[in-house]
Amino acid sequence: MTKLQFLGAAGVVSGSRHLLHAPGGRVLVDCGLFQGEKNLRDRNWERFAVPPESIDSVVLTHGHIDHSGFLPRLTKEGFRGPIYLTPATADLLGLLLYDSAKCQAEDALYANRKGYSKHHPALPLYDDHDVDRTLRLLEPVPRGRWFEPARGVRCRYHEAGHMLGSSFVETEVAAGNGGTPTRIVFSGDVGRFSAPLYKDPVSPPPCDYLVLESTYGNRDHPPARPLEELEAVTREAIDRGGMMLVASFAIGRAQQLIYLLRILMASGRLPEVPIWVDSPMAVDAMEVFRRHVHEHDFSEAIDAGAIEVLDSPFVRMSKTANESKAINAHRGPGIIIASSGMMNGGRILHHLARRLPDPLTTVLVAGYQASGTRGRKLIDRAETLRIHGRDIPVKAAVRRIDALSGHADRGEIDRWLGALPPPRRTFLVHGEPPAARGMAEFLQQRRGWNVHLPRIGDTVDLEAPSELETPRP
Repeated sequence: MTKLQFLGAAGVVSGSRHLLHAPGGRVLVDCGLFQGEKNLRDRNWERFAVPPESIDSVVLTHGHIDHSGFLPRLTKEGFRGPIYLTPATADLLGLLLYDSAKCQAEDALYANRKGYSKHHPALPLYDDHDVDRTLRLLEPVPRGRWFEPARGVRCRYHEAGHMLGSSFVETEVAAGNGGTPTRIVFSGDVGRFSAPLYKDPVSPPPCDYLVLESTYGNRDHPPARPLEELEAVTREAIDRGGMMLVASFAIGRAQQLIYLLRILMASGRLPEVPIWVDSPMAVDAMEVFRRHVHEHDFSEAIDAGAIEVLDSPFVRMSKTANESKAINAHRGPGIIIASSGMMNGGRILHHLARRLPDPLTTVLVAGYQASGTRGRKLIDRAETLRIHGRDIPVKAAVRRIDALSGHADRGEIDRWLGALPPPRRTFLVHGEPPAARGMAEFLQQRRGWNVHLPRIGDTVDLEAPSELETPRP
């Protein structure tokens, strides 16, 4: 009997964890951290739904922490199987997981020192030793090559266009009687078409079941003009005379921003101002991006005649704490790109705490912000922001651009699906309820598909076509 259990990213965006129970074993597709509101973060401390040692393998769609960040905890609790992922994701994963462990340790230390945690002492979810054990389990597999994560289950990766190394997973589960295998596609995160630096996602193959993200399922992005949008907001920030703080994912978004800002400055569309990449992980990721240059699309730079983009000598790399603190001495226009992308931790918090009260500061929100995160609160015009136990007044200008969103919107998902025949059922995940409901209505009305919105903990029998036939709001 083949079953699919939704252990995360069902009714929420973070914590992607989909457990496939096949006759030959258990395969966990993605193993992400819950992020955002406290009730979600608390789920990271709950006992895993099945004994981790009973899971045969993990298949990772990409490296973002909401898809990979629970792996060290899983190994800490007993998982010892292989972790399959693309070569580029393998090169990035250590950066992401060590940074996650470091941020948790720093936050726990700070909470203990300031006494604002209700846990005594506050502890990190995992540490560097758990990350070490996790990285020894990695099994890189190139796109297009079939691999077998459990007996009778085979998978292969296809370009998803979301970040370096990101892929969706085509899965086949062998039939017990030698009949037609059950085909499942796990979308992971689907990227946008014509996104800077990334190749377009390829369309999925026919499948019986589709597990589909719905981050922006109830909306269409405005026409994407990333260079123009970034030029306008950066020029405004420069004219204001203060720093522009960009909370960015250290891997993916940071490199896109560097790429586009250097195109704008090298081509004379923006004046040269200092750009700091204040993230050890983002600095290290630059080398990984150069190593996998064949995965990039440099069409914007080619069109603009800009030749020094990712290798620009004009971008200042800040790895050490002292280098980060030295940025505080700068007066006048400049740009700081720092993680974390949703302002949950990392060096961006120190810059926000220092510069949010300054009306000359601009805060640029350039990516999705989950409910309950500091980034979402800024977008929602919070007057103060809680950082390290203090309420920081927000006097800075807050600006937002959607052109750099890494997630396909409703229309782009439809384009990605292309002429895909109707799956028996489509499960919408990785979306807050309004977005998932909007995507469900869209697929039902436009394509006539059978769509289901699972909740965390739901288990569905993939061999029982009558189960869950009625879409649940």
